[in-house]
Amino acid sequence: MRKKTILISLLLTTIIVILIAPFAGMKIIPLSVLLSSAAGSVDADIFFNIRLPRVLTAALAGAGLAVSGMTFQSMFRNSLATPFTLGVSSGASLGASVYVWSGLSIVVAGIPGVSIFSFTGAGLAILFVYGITKMKGGFSTTTMLLAGVAISFFFSSLILLIQYVCDLTHSFRIVRWLMGGLEAIGYNPVINMLPFVIVGCIIVFFQLNGLNLMSIGEEIAISRGVDASKTKKLLFFATSLMVGGVVAVCGPIGFVGMMVPHICRLIIGPDHRYLMPATILFGSAFLVICDTLARTLFAPVEIPVGIITALLGGPFFIWLLLSRLSERLVFQE
Repeated sequence: MRKKTILISLLLTTIIVILIAPFAGMKIIPLSVLLSSAAGSVDADIFFNIRLPRVLTAALAGAGLAVSGMTFQSMFRNSLATPFTLGVSSGASLGASVYVWSGLSIVVAGIPGVSIFSFTGAGLAILFVYGITKMKGGFSTTTMLLAGVAISFFFSSLILLIQYVCDLTHSFRIVRWLMGGLEAIGYNPVINMLPFVIVGCIIVFFQLNGLNLMSIGEEIAISRGVDASKTKKLLFFATSLMVGGVVAVCGPIGFVGMMVPHICRLIIGPDHRYLMPATILFGSAFLVICDTLARTLFAPVEIPVGIITALLGGPFFIWLLLSRLSERLVFQE
């Protein structure tokens, strides 16, 4: 009963945050003016084509990153795991860097070229990590983790190389993209991201029982009839592609996938049947709030939302590392 009450509270809070966020920083506008978009109202155009899509993009990205973080933390049995642990973010960043360096300017079916290159880079990282893990034999989470770290470092070094050989303008564009941002105009970013988040969340939902058992121990999961190798492969590809889809649109927004699942686990417990919906709701509200702060704290200047999440995530990471409360989750074998 308590868990259901918490979920209902989170649902109401998330709805309120999403409804209020588009109005933050706007002057007071009569409802009749706001709804007169057909008449070409400038305020209505700003609201419906910039503010609302941006909030929806933030909510969707927050949910996707949070669920991915929850999944990786349970797979690796480590609450410090993040959606970027396996190098997906570095792969996406490398793809975006190559696009900027090349000087291309393309749009395919409404999808910007930087998003296409970014997702391709993320897919390349996924294939590398999977291939290395399979070459080692089996599908060990330890091997997967080490392969992800190695690929992440390698791709990061390539990004630095590209930045070094770029001119100043291209180098600045790369650095700006690496900060993460939600400067959405229109609903294409939401449409492009939506299939990855929905499909990823559905796959994770149908694996919640296996995820519960695997978070206790892989041997226990196998003894209860869970095909651990198949489950890990399915979750690996589903969550990695979901992260790739989010990063391709928003850039690498860090710490959301690390903070949100851990906070929700402390609030509602480790049972993924309740943890997953709580993570989705809290992740959506959290990134919407962070983005609202990013565009209003120093208005009219906007701060990349990745800076806000990093400023919050750094101290949280240190607290999590030192906290006795999380010691069992962080260092368990």
